[in-house]
Amino acid sequence: MAKHPDAAGYARKTVRVIACGMIGREVLAVTRQLGHDHVDLKCIDANFHHYPDRIAPAVDRAIRAAREEGFEHIFIGYADCGTGGDLDKVCQAHGVERIAGPHCFSFYIGNQAFEAAGDEMMTTFFITDFLARHFEAFLVRPLGLDRYPELRDTYFGHYDRALYLAQTDDPELDAKARAAAQRLGLRFERRDTGYGDLKQALAPL
Repeated sequence: MAKHPDAAGYARKTVRVIACGMIGREVLAVTRQLGHDHVDLKCIDANFHHYPDRIAPAVDRAIRAAREEGFEHIFIGYADCGTGGDLDKVCQAHGVERIAGPHCFSFYIGNQAFEAAGDEMMTTFFITDFLARHFEAFLVRPLGLDRYPELRDTYFGHYDRALYLAQTDDPELDAKARAAAQRLGLRFERRDTGYGDLKQALAPL
């Protein structure tokens, strides 16, 4: 990102959102809906979702970098995302807040609704717009399913459905999500969630 001509003044007036690359597009869409032209988005590699132990250290580094740039107001565009509370420790140490919930699937559905669903979600594989769009690059190839399709049962044998949480109404993404479910041998369902609790989380910024 090019340095703003009045970097110090820009940083003081701006909220730095440090977000997972899986929801970067959605964060921008929501901030546009809210009319938040004072949000500066910094994304962290979406592939860290395959290595959740890397998320908290990466966020810590990003917060420190944002402070050095002069940002006083920082918000973390992550749920816990498999960090086992480590991300909360980083947030508390820096005095910043994150999106509530265990992961993005929960806040897209709505954290209260997700919690109320209970065991129903334990055997559900979730597809978001991001995953529908990047299914091969983000899931199939990293897991080796293109080379060893027999691994499908190892990774997905305990799931009984693929639930597409649609952030947008896009027939092309619908088709990609359905094809992903078929590739994994799972029953396909679609739920129009929009941005769920993400909008609620970003509104106060």
